[in-house]
Amino acid sequence: MPERVGNRLRAQYGQGMTQAPILVVTTGGTIDKQYFDALSEYQIAESVIDKMLKTSRVAHPFRVIELLRKDSLELTDEDRALIAATIANAPERHVVITHGTDTMTETAAALAHIEGKTIVLCGALAPARFAESDAAFNLGMAFGCCQSASPGVWITMSGTVFDGLKVRKDREAGKFVAR
Repeated sequence: MPERVGNRLRAQYGQGMTQAPILVVTTGGTIDKQYFDALSEYQIAESVIDKMLKTSRVAHPFRVIELLRKDSLELTDEDRALIAATIANAPERHVVITHGTDTMTETAAALAHIEGKTIVLCGALAPARFAESDAAFNLGMAFGCCQSASPGVWITMSGTVFDGLKVRKDREAGKFVAR
């Protein structure tokens, strides 16, 4: 590897790199749903995100704010303004948001005006409390993306990083696709 390329990579990723803390904002969605009994439907319960990160032995510094406990279909413009204000006023430049998948792209659009921060939304198609959930993988992807992507709004789902303003959820296929 040419020396100048190596120096540039070390400057960007390696020696002397500080681990800028990540703010994790939870808003609800399937990732935090819980099934209480055979007669009830899924309900959003206390967030498990902090516990997931600790169980996964995440060594990168992070702070969790449990902001909302809503299905994303119930999020309002006021909720999105609260999410945006929370992120804009936070000292962290790297932000992960756990969010329901149905309106994740609407929230991404509402955050596009925030400059100088890398914001990554992620969710799950099955609750984190389920053994076969995609939650932990998607959250891990979001942490990696948050540390390596340029400032802007991103969505990480199903092993893919999407520009948060150029993606849609394909409900029939049960996945996100670039648009």
